Amino acid sequence: METTPRPAATGLTFRDATETDVDALVALIESAYRGDASRAGWTTEADILQGQRTDPEGVLDVVKSPDSRLLTVERDGVLVACCQLEHRGEAAYFGMFAVRPQMQGAGLGKVVIAEAERTVREMWGAREMHMTVISVREDLIAWYERRGYRRTGRTTPFPYGDERFGVPQRDDLEFELLVKRLG
Repeated sequence: METTPRPAATGLTFRDATETDVDALVALIESAYRGDASRAGWTTEADILQGQRTDPEGVLDVVKSPDSRLLTVERDGVLVACCQLEHRGEAAYFGMFAVRPQMQGAGLGKVVIAEAERTVREMWGAREMHMTVISVREDLIAWYERRGYRRTGRTTPFPYGDERFGVPQRDDLEFELLVKRLG
């Protein structure tokens, strides 16, 4: 479902990721969440998870899936953000959201999530956006709540023992579903 790159008023270009983007996307996602480099931004999970956040196979699966797209965000030809959008009936799933750590806190994330919401409404007629967030990430959940997302109290267990999702540094991790009605 290839789309034509769409320049935004912010000087950003939004486009679907391709297979040639996979390595750069993995590096972006890892830099936003894991390791010391992630501490330059506020979305780091370095204190609760070590190891990888994703891998090339996981990103490639999203790129190739007929029900998903990986929205890639560039400024002046440089990858600055991304997010996964997945069609799930009347809802869409928002995941794999990453903003370059040095650019966090300047409003880029707000622009990306607004574009993601617009995209799923137009492309799939989605009425809700769903996402899962590690429940101990209170600062991140509060950020989503300011964007109109609400906590549902519905949780799923963290996949302990599956290092594709990282190596937990605590034993109380779980994902909570957040939902926003669209349009």
